[in-house]
Amino acid sequence: MTIAIVAHDNKKADIVAFVLKRIDFFKRKDIKIISTGTTGTHMRHAGLENVECLKSGPLGGDAQIASRLVEGNVDTVIFFIDPLYSHPHEVDIHMLMRLCNVYDIPLATNYATASYLIKGLKYEQAKNK
Repeated sequence: MTIAIVAHDNKKADIVAFVLKRIDFFKRKDIKIISTGTTGTHMRHAGLENVECLKSGPLGGDAQIASRLVEGNVDTVIFFIDPLYSHPHEVDIHMLMRLCNVYDIPLATNYATASYLIKGLKYEQAKNK
């Protein structure tokens, strides 16, 4: 399973805290994580080694994730969005979110929704064992 993890600058601490609270899940051998550059670097520093870092969001990282999603190589997206600030790559952000809807890919944009998403993934995997 490939999970894309992204966070705006003011949400990076939140995404790291989210991942660390669920570190056993994210460190599993059957979980692959792709992330935009800065977010992925923060997660690596927090101890998560199985992160593939792409470009940062403003340099095309969101578009890289969207491309992989279209190719069928992303199973879910966790994107902690900061709704209080505008972003120079807003078009890429909306493209990624739109493509999640087009391809029916689960998308969590905040901590609470991401928590439920991970609980659901854990439940489905336990059920299929």
